[in-house]
Amino acid sequence: MNTVTIIGRAGQDAEIKYFESGKVKTSFSLAVNRWDSRTKEEVTDWYNIEVWDKQAEFAGEYIKRGRQVAVDGRISISKWNDASGDTRERYLVVANNIRLLGSRRDAE
Repeated sequence: MNTVTIIGRAGQDAEIKYFESGKVKTSFSLAVNRWDSRTKEEVTDWYNIEVWDKQAEFAGEYIKRGRQVAVDGRISISKWNDASGDTRERYLVVANNIRLLGSRRDAE
């Protein structure tokens, strides 16, 4: 089963794209803190988030830099060939549910 739930803060305002097909995609990064037991320090992991359609419109309007967000979705791999012909890949979370967390003051 490929499911993930993460909670963190948006690294930048969400970027929304509209396609000729009528599809909508919104992208943003999420900073998620965790405790590293080896170094005894808090570490920040960054996740690229992609969300489509109705949730994308919601995310595009409300997700701003610093906003605390919960994301439910799945891990996906995006593959492409760069200009020199090398195969590249990146992991991302394709969200199916986004919840805004924190107070209204956090959103401002």
